[in-house]
Amino acid sequence: MRIAFHSPENYVPAVQAPEAHVDGLLFVFRGDQLLVELGPPSATPSDDPRVQSRPSWARLPAGRVSAFETQPLRDLYLGRLGEVHCHAAELPAHTPAPPGMAWQGLRTLFSVLDDAHFALAGRAIQFIDWDRNHQFCGRCGTPTVAQANERSRVCPACRLSAYPRISPAVMALVRREGQVLLGRSPHFPPGMFSALAGFVEPGETLEQCLAREVQEEVGVSVGNIQYFESQPWPFPNSLMIAFVCDWTGGEIRPQEGEIEDAQWFDIFQLPQLPSKISIARRLIDAVVAQMRGAAHRP
Repeated sequence: MRIAFHSPENYVPAVQAPEAHVDGLLFVFRGDQLLVELGPPSATPSDDPRVQSRPSWARLPAGRVSAFETQPLRDLYLGRLGEVHCHAAELPAHTPAPPGMAWQGLRTLFSVLDDAHFALAGRAIQFIDWDRNHQFCGRCGTPTVAQANERSRVCPACRLSAYPRISPAVMALVRREGQVLLGRSPHFPPGMFSALAGFVEPGETLEQCLAREVQEEVGVSVGNIQYFESQPWPFPNSLMIAFVCDWTGGEIRPQEGEIEDAQWFDIFQLPQLPSKISIARRLIDAVVAQMRGAAHRP
C-alpha cells in the first residue's frame, strides 16, 4: 500500500550541497504550487472534489536553480534521491511558468507525479514554508542566519535557534458493532465525512489527546485504543497519527463551530469519503474491510 508523503528508502537527506550549482531535480514552488511539466488530462476523474482536473502524468524540471530567469527567494538543498541531487526553491508570487510547464497544487499531483518525487515534494514545501517564516528572530527581531551543518536558522544576537517543526495531530476512527463514527467539518466538500482528528496539546499523550478530542467533538467516550499508522501531512506542517478505537458510551453531540454533523454509519452504507491521498481514507478503508470480513464469517 502506498503511503503518501513518506520519504522513499533511497533518499538521503542533507543540508549542504556537496558542490556549488549541482544539477539535479528541482522542486520549485510559487507559494504552495509546484512547477511541473504536465501530460494531457486524465480520463479517470479524481475522487477528491477539490481537484477539478487531473493530468495523466507530471514531471519535475531538472538542472540548476540558477538557470531560472527570476532570482529565487530561497534555494534549499534537500539531499540525494539515489544518485540525483535535489533542490527546493521558491520563486516570487506571480512568476509565470516557463513554456511547457505549469504551477500545480500537490493534491492535483497525487498519483500522477512519480511516487518518490511526490513524497519529497511534501517535505520540500514544508522546508520552504519554514525558511520563509523564520527570516527574523521570534524573540528579538534580528535577521537569522541559516546554518551549514544542520537544518536550522540562528539569531546572531540572542542565539535563539529555529528548527523545522511539525504539529502532531491524532486521528480516531471510532467503531461499534457494524458501524463507524464519522464527522464532517464545515470546510469539507458537501456530503463528505471523515474520521475525527485534533492536535495534541502540551503535556498530553497521544491516547489522552484522542480521548479528549473525541469527547469534545462528538460527546462520546472510547476505549481499546489501537495504533494504525502515521503520515506526514504538509497541509500545512503536521504529522497525522491514526488510531482505531471502540465506543464505550455516550450519545453523539457535535461540537458547535467545529463539527457540522456526525453520525454512525453502517459499514456497508458509507458516505462520501476523503481522497485516497489521505491517511483518513486508508484508516477507514482498512478498518471497514476488517469489520466487513468479520461480519461475513460464520
